[in-house]
Amino acid sequence: MGRPKQFDPDVAVERAMDVFWRKGYAATTPQDLVDELGIGKGSLYNTFGSKHALFERALARYRASQAEWLAELLDHPGTAKDRLRGALEALVELDLGDPDRRGCMAVNAAAESAPSDAETADTVRKMFARTEGAFRATVEEGQRAGEIDGGRDAAALAAWLLATVIGMRVMAKTAEDATQLRRVVDAVMASL
Repeated sequence: MGRPKQFDPDVAVERAMDVFWRKGYAATTPQDLVDELGIGKGSLYNTFGSKHALFERALARYRASQAEWLAELLDHPGTAKDRLRGALEALVELDLGDPDRRGCMAVNAAAESAPSDAETADTVRKMFARTEGAFRATVEEGQRAGEIDGGRDAAALAAWLLATVIGMRVMAKTAEDATQLRRVVDAVMASL
């Protein structure tokens, strides 16, 4: 009989997510994971199968937590424009408040791995689609309320908001302060 697991796989995925997010997939070694998770290599491979399988689980965990966080931001009381501004400003604060300036794990994975890794590309594509869908629903609410021009294409506006967020999250990695990013938020809101 094998020995029972001495660790919680869900906690291990959470910790692995932090390592991959900080270092990226390629720069994360199995030893980095073993050290962070506090388990042996055998347990790592027996539980997760491979470094890539653990990365995919970590990326899926990130996707779920970020989608939930954004949905909560966009579900606050207030006008659609206020909620969109609040979401964009919260992303600025999140990224600039991170001492490691990790940015968005999904954006990082898209840039690093997606071109050569179909599974990662699919996971990131789903996250982007979910984010775009949340933006579209909020834009459509704003159009119904008369805050946002109903003649504008809600799908195109949502795609534009997603592209803006992706760009802002990359910019935040090197921004000295929030000034430039807040100007982007102001320009987006003025354009809606």
